[in-house]
Amino acid sequence: MRGESATLDCTPLGTQGHFVLEWFLADRSGVRHRLASAEVQGSELQARVHDSRGRSPPYQLDSRGRLVLTNAQVGDERDYVCVVRAGAAGTTEATTQLRVFAKPEATEVIPNKGILSVTDNFAQEIAVCNSPNGNPAPQITWYRDGQRLEVPMEVNPEGYTATRTVREASGLLSLTSTLYLRPGKADRDASFHCSVRYRLPAGQEGHLDSPSFHLSLHYPTEHVHFWVGSPSTAEGWVREGESVQLFCRGDGSPSPEYTFFRLQDKQEDVLKTDLEGNLTLDGVQRAHSGTYGCRVEDYDAAEDAELSQTLELRVAYLDPLELSTGEELSVHLNSSTAVNCSVQGLPAPALRWTKDSIPLGNGPTLSLSKITFDSAGTYFCEASMPRVPLLSRTRSFKLLVEGPPEVKPEETQPQAKGSWREGDEVRLVCFARGFPEPKLSWSQLGGSPAEPAPGGQGWVSSSLTLKVTSALSRDGVSCEASNPHGNARHVFHFGAVAPQTAQAGVAVMAVAISVGLLLLVVAAFYCMRRKGRPGCCRRGEKGAP
Repeated sequence: MRGESATLDCTPLGTQGHFVLEWFLADRSGVRHRLASAEVQGSELQARVHDSRGRSPPYQLDSRGRLVLTNAQVGDERDYVCVVRAGAAGTTEATTQLRVFAKPEATEVIPNKGILSVTDNFAQEIAVCNSPNGNPAPQITWYRDGQRLEVPMEVNPEGYTATRTVREASGLLSLTSTLYLRPGKADRDASFHCSVRYRLPAGQEGHLDSPSFHLSLHYPTEHVHFWVGSPSTAEGWVREGESVQLFCRGDGSPSPEYTFFRLQDKQEDVLKTDLEGNLTLDGVQRAHSGTYGCRVEDYDAAEDAELSQTLELRVAYLDPLELSTGEELSVHLNSSTAVNCSVQGLPAPALRWTKDSIPLGNGPTLSLSKITFDSAGTYFCEASMPRVPLLSRTRSFKLLVEGPPEVKPEETQPQAKGSWREGDEVRLVCFARGFPEPKLSWSQLGGSPAEPAPGGQGWVSSSLTLKVTSALSRDGVSCEASNPHGNARHVFHFGAVAPQTAQAGVAVMAVAISVGLLLLVVAAFYCMRRKGRPGCCRRGEKGAP
């Protein structure tokens, strides 16, 4: 390799006595120039350099008579002749051809920065590839998308290469290859590069690749694509009030000029002209629905090319709902009514009615018959568009059912009739509903104010806590609910109530029995203690005679 030391060997064959070894440099005309010699003197070889021919550093001979070239350069690529003179044994010689290898510097590629037209009918310069300062001269190969280009060196309309080799002052070789091709539209995304292959000692090879590059091509538009971007639905609907983007793309290069327009009464109303192909409509309204178009201004396009496209922009809208009644509707108990829900929208919206999140039916009309107090509450009309997600509206009204109250009693501590005792405590609860909201009153004092009952549905409740008496057994306790439409009443009955005195006599009798039994036990114990004494606890017993 260039810059390394080269050693040329010259060893006589067989057993030699006295001999003289000489090194010569043969020029291209065949003339030999003596460089160095060596002669056997005794057991040593005496070496001498005669003429280095201006080489720096000069030639050298080592102890074995070998010619040494330090820092070998391309200029050392010559024929070196070794002559051995052995007296009567004769003279012999051998020639060594020295080759110095040099790895080229980094490969440089210079692509054509201009715009290449695919309509031209001749090969155009694509790029120049340079491989400087190598030895021997390398080979340059061109690639497109990683595939080797088989391009001849003969000039032809489809493509060829032109190669030039320059020997530098250093003796190294610089190789330049220029690629000519007739580009096509398929090359608009193609990646090109060149690769340099160079030789190394011992039959080895190396390669250096250039950076890749792309071509700037000019080709006319053949097709135009025009579409609505986000946030349109699959069917092309956009929601009123949103910003909408229209995209237009032609397949020509470089990017052509785009003209956006709207068709109204068969006349084009130009909206925008640019090189990007994007049109933004901010806050679209229903009046923006209609036909929009995009035209590519490409004067190199074929006459039969479709350079204009149109589309229908459909703006979906949904107006506020209207009810045939106000926010509140009052009806009478057991009556019937119907409420209509109307809406304007595009595409046609779907209507449904719900109450307490329970579906009641689809369509604009809600029909209610045999109305009860349970029918009271808030009803919702919901309008939605299955084809346009997130576009919906609701409207509600409150149904008030007017009628006389109804009462529902509850005894929190019920007792079987006849088991109440005078003085027992009981809590009575009275529920009522109606509209207007009924007032609750008790026949006894102490009732709590009416308040909404748990569970809703229009019920109100009041409670009363009292002690049972014999008078309650006769008259009971009544709860009455009233409103302008009427009243309802419920009487809590207790049946027979045992008097408190009877209960006390039983208790006295039980105490008397307990005390009598206790006295009997004490008397028996006393007699047992006196059993062994005369006359104790014995009746009618006489003494011994």
